[in-house]
Amino acid sequence: MAKLEETLSGNFNQILNKIETGILQGSISASLEASSDFVAGSARCSVRVFERFSYLGGNRLSMSVTLFQNNEGPIHLCAVTSGGSQALFFKINTFGEEAFLDKLREIL
Repeated sequence: MAKLEETLSGNFNQILNKIETGILQGSISASLEASSDFVAGSARCSVRVFERFSYLGGNRLSMSVTLFQNNEGPIHLCAVTSGGSQALFFKINTFGEEAFLDKLREIL
């Protein structure tokens, strides 16, 4: 598992769209597996779960991206990757997870 947390400024919808487009166009095997959007009063939260094939690891891995904003405050992003390990009892070869996060860093 690898994790990225950032505080962003800008338009919530534009940032979300840029992330979705960038991830899906950034890898031929990338797909959007699930999405969810919540609004409660002036707070909003969007969750996106992406998957892609890791050629280095020889398996599929996922990345969950959550954006949260209250009122017109800063936008909080949390991205977590998982599934890149090949071992049974401990994690080895997590390069694919970091590479997936690196693509998100590039987009941001």
